[in-house]
Parts: sequence; C-alpha cells; structure tokens
Amino acid sequence: MKLFSLALFAALSATSFAKSYPVTGNTVNCRSGPGTSYGVKKSYQKGQSVSISCQTSGSSVSGNKIWDKTSDGCYVADYYIKTGVNGYITTKCGSTGGGGSSDSYCKKINTAGVNLVAQWEGFVPSPKPDPIGLPTVGYGHLCQKKNCAEVKYKFPLSQTTAKQLLSDDLPKYTACLAGYLNSKVKLNDNQLAALTSWTFNVGCGNVKTSTLIKRLNNGESPNTVASQELPNWRKAGGQVMQGLVNRRKAEIKLFKTASSKQAYPKC
Repeated sequence: MKLFSLALFAALSATSFAKSYPVTGNTVNCRSGPGTSYGVKKSYQKGQSVSISCQTSGSSVSGNKIWDKTSDGCYVADYYIKTGVNGYITTKCGSTGGGGSSDSYCKKINTAGVNLVAQWEGFVPSPKPDPIGLPTVGYGHLCQKKNCAEVKYKFPLSQTTAKQLLSDDLPKYTACLAGYLNSKVKLNDNQLAALTSWTFNVGCGNVKTSTLIKRLNNGESPNTVASQELPNWRKAGGQVMQGLVNRRKAEIKLFKTASSKQAYPKC
C-alpha cells in the first residue's frame, strides 16, 4: 500500500485488522448456518486467520454456543477461534444497529470499485516492505506470512494477477462493512464499491465506530452522508495528506454515480 494509506492505518487505529483471528483446531468446518447440523461450505486449517463480520448463538460446541460469521459468508464455532475473549467480541448478526443483517448483499464489488482501489494503492510486483515497514504486494495486499506465502499467484505478479489478488482480498472488507449496516440502508453497486474502497483503506475497526455508519443506520440520505463524512478521513499522523484528500474525492464521485443495480441489502 502507499505510504499515506498505511500511515492512516497506523495513526488512526491499532485495531484495523483486529477482526482477524487465528483458527485453533486442526481442520475447522465453516457451515451454512450456526450449528453442526448445517452443511459445510469450506474448511479452515490450524493457524489460518479468519475475519469475523458478526456473531450469533447456535448449537453448543464444548460448552460454547457462540458462532462466528466469517468474511466467507459461513459460520464457524467460536470455540475454535482464538479471539481472546470468552464472549461476544463484535455485533450480533441480525442486530438492527448493524452486524450483518443481510446475507444477500453483493459479495464482490463492481469493476469500477476494483479499479478505484487499484489506482490509489499502487502496484508492487514482489513482496517488499512499504515505507513504514509493513510487507505488501500487488495492490495493497498486506502479507500474512513470511514472503507472502499465502498468495497463490506466482511472483513477480503481473498487473493481471495483482488485480486477481485484489479481487480475492476485497470481499472480506465488503463483508465487514455489510456487517455494520442494518437492513434499512439501501446502496447501489457504485455506493457499495466506494465504501468498500474506504474500508480497505482505513480498516474495519475504524469503519465500525465511524459516524458515517451511524448516520447511514439512522436512515439519513446516503449521498449526503458520504459527501459529508468521507472527506473527514484525510489525515495520517495528524496531518492532512493530499493523497487521501484525492482518494476521498474519487470515492465520493463513484458513490454519487447513478446506478440502477442494487448491491445492499440485496444484490
């Protein structure tokens, strides 16, 4: 990621990635619902990090009835996730104050959104530390393992494979964003894409507590809220960064671009 993007992460929130937690079981199933009777959609391996968008109650696993909804859209028993807390660590799924009230939103953002993120993140073909020491590759992919071993594409990345990696990364940010919105919020594909770009830049933790989300959930006009709130996210280290000013302008422009395609709460 570019300096101004990562500097914002560091300056605004030490918990930007706090919603990702390691799996403790050897092979843990992620199911279509919060219980062992639901079908298995995918499995996670021990040590793998998962992002939690919301939590809910389900069948008991070793005395723990909490189930975590991951960015993959499925549910895993909280017993197997090392959150460091014996209880809820985020909003409940279906809460009217946010917390993933809809499972039918568009899981992937449109091409305009992907291109916007790529434009402002910049292209890095091989893993290397960014200016503040965090290893990144592609268009803003933050390495999770040494030498970005989790990336399935061959290094050096081409711009095509970097875009594919970005497309793999973005759904977890769309998922956490959707997890904070209630079902009264209506967004088209350009609006959801613009807010996903913002979320990717500032981190899920900051988005969750933002006035922007609170105002949307309170029923205010999305265009008004975006126009007034996005420009506030322009500082890094207490200083206004022109790169962030320009990015917010681009996000607002996309947000306000008319579209008939609905993306949230239903795709």
